[in-house]
Amino acid sequence: MSTVELAEARERSVPPPDAEPARRPSMAELLRPHLWSFAAVMLLQVVGAVAGLAPLLAVVELGRTVLAPGPIDSDHVRLVVIAGAVGLLVRLLFTAASSGLGHLLDARVQLAFRRRLAAHLGRVPIGWLSGRRSGEPAKAVGEDVSAVHPFIAHAPGELVSAFVVPLVSLVYLFTVNWRLTLITLIPVVLAVALVPLMMTPTRLREQREFDAAMGRIAGSAVEFVQGIAVVKAFGGGERAHLRFRTAVDDFVATFYRWVRGMSGIAAGMQLALSPPFVLLVVLIGGTTLITAGDLAPADLLPFLLLGLGLTAPVAALGHGFDDMQAARRAVGRIRDVLAVQPLPEPAHPVAPEGHRVELRDVRFGYRADHEVLRGIDLVLEPGTVTAIVGPSGSGKSTLVQLLPRFFDPTHGSITLGGVDLREIGLRDLYRSVSFVFQDVRLLRASVADNIALAVPHADRDAVIRAARRANVHDRILELPQGYDTVIGDRAGLSGGEAQRISIARALLADTPVLVLDEATAFADPQTERAVRRALATPAGDRTILVIAHRLETIADADTVVMLDDGAIVERGRPADLLARGGRFAAFWNAQRTAIAEEVEPR
Repeated sequence: MSTVELAEARERSVPPPDAEPARRPSMAELLRPHLWSFAAVMLLQVVGAVAGLAPLLAVVELGRTVLAPGPIDSDHVRLVVIAGAVGLLVRLLFTAASSGLGHLLDARVQLAFRRRLAAHLGRVPIGWLSGRRSGEPAKAVGEDVSAVHPFIAHAPGELVSAFVVPLVSLVYLFTVNWRLTLITLIPVVLAVALVPLMMTPTRLREQREFDAAMGRIAGSAVEFVQGIAVVKAFGGGERAHLRFRTAVDDFVATFYRWVRGMSGIAAGMQLALSPPFVLLVVLIGGTTLITAGDLAPADLLPFLLLGLGLTAPVAALGHGFDDMQAARRAVGRIRDVLAVQPLPEPAHPVAPEGHRVELRDVRFGYRADHEVLRGIDLVLEPGTVTAIVGPSGSGKSTLVQLLPRFFDPTHGSITLGGVDLREIGLRDLYRSVSFVFQDVRLLRASVADNIALAVPHADRDAVIRAARRANVHDRILELPQGYDTVIGDRAGLSGGEAQRISIARALLADTPVLVLDEATAFADPQTERAVRRALATPAGDRTILVIAHRLETIADADTVVMLDDGAIVERGRPADLLARGGRFAAFWNAQRTAIAEEVEPR
C-alpha cells in the first residue's frame, strides 16, 4: 500500500451509508455473565471485613473493662478474647477466599474478554486491521485486557472495605458517643471533599492526554526500531529521531501537567487520612469532651482505635485510584474495538458459479469526503492475468484489496461468478480468492503450518510440493528443523524468502482467483520467473489480478489497466498500449529509462 493510501487508511474508513451504526457495548453487558461471581466475591469480603473489626472491638472492650471502676469480670474478659480470636480467624478465611475467588474471576473475565476480542477481530474487515497502527489490536487483546486486573481482582474488596468497615465502625461509635463520632469523621469528610477535584473536566482531559501521549510514544518507538536498519543505511538519523523526540517531549509535557494538577490534591488527601492527623483530631475532640464532662475517659479508647479504621480503607482506595482510572480507560479502548462494525455476512449465502470477476462502477473512500477509487469498471476473465499499473497513490492497492473483501465498496458492486461479493459467505469467498501482498505476515508457528494455513489438513507431501513450486524448498531444508522450524524462534528468513512462503501458501490453497500486490518485490529475477510459472495452473483457468511494477510482469499480462487518481485512464494489451503512445507508453518508457540508468556503469 502506498504511503498516501496508508495514511488515509489510518484516518479510518467509513461504513457505507446504509450500514447500521456500530453499538459500543456497555461495561455491564461485558460483565453480565460474571455477576454471580462478583456477588460471591463481595459477600465473602463483607463477612471478612466485618469479622476483621472483631479484634479491634475486643481490644476496645478489654480496655473499657480494665479501666472501669470495680472488680474485673473474668468471664466477660474471656468471652471478649474468644470473640476477637474467632473474628480474626473468620477474617483470614473469608478474605483469603474472597481474594482467591476474585483472582480466579479475574482470570475468567480476561479469558472471556480475549476470546470475545479475538472472535470480533475475526469478523471485522481485514482492511480495518491493516490500517491500524502497529500493535494496536494486539495491545487491546494483551495490555488493555491485563490492565482490567485491578478492577476485577481488587476493586470489589477495596470498595467493600471502604464502605462496610466505616459503616459498622460508625454504628458502634455512635452507641458510645455521637459527638466524638462526628468529630472523628472530620478527616474522612476532608478527604472525600477532595475527590471531586480529581474528576473535574480538566483533570479528566489531562488523564486522556496522558494516555494518548503514552500511546504515541509507544507507537513511535516501535516504528523507529522497525526502521532502524534503514536509518543506519541512509544516514537519516536526525530525521528519524525527530518523531520519537517529539513524542517524548509531548509525553513529558503532558505528564508534568497531569502531575502538577494532581499532586496538590493527592497530598491533601494523604494528609487528611494520615494516622497522625486522625489521632490529633480525635485527641483534641476527646479531650474537649472529657473536660466538659460529656465523655468518660475510658470511652476515648474506641475512637483512638476505630478512628484509624475509618480512614484506612478510604486511603487504600485512594492509592488504587490511578490503577482504577487506567483500568477504566483500558475498558474504554476494549469497548471501542468491540464497537467496530463487523464485515456484514449474508443471511442466505449464495455460491458463485465460476470465477469471472466483474467490477461495476466501483467507488471507495477511506473518508467520506475523499474518494480513492472513482467509477471503476473492470472484467477479469478466467485464465487471464490483469496487471494494475500507475503512479504512487493512484489507488492500486486499494483496488486489489476490494477483491478479497478487505473493504466493501461505498458504491457499485464487485461480482464473482455472477454473485455480489457481499452475498457470498466468507468461507466460500476465501475458498475462491487468495492473496499475497508485499507486506508479508507469517505466524509464530512452524514453516509447514504457515504454508498450510488455508489448508490445515494438507499432508506434508502437498506442503513440500507447494514449497518447491514457490522455489523455497531448498531454503527451508537449511533451517534448523526444516519444515518444523518455528518462525521467529530460529528461522532467520529474508524478505524474499518470507514472500515465497506466502506464495507457497497461496499455491497450496489453489484458489481459482489470485490477488498479488507486488508479491515478488524482494525476489531475484530467476525466482520471480519461477514463481510466475508456478502461479499459472495447468489448465490455464486461474484468474490473476496483480499490481505490477516490473516490466517483466507487465509484458506477461493479458491486460494492463492504467490507474491515475483513482480512475482507469487506459486499458488493453501491453503491445497495443505501447503502440498507442499514451499514458502507459510514457510509464513504460520511464521505467526502461530508470532501469537503464541503474545498470549503466559509472
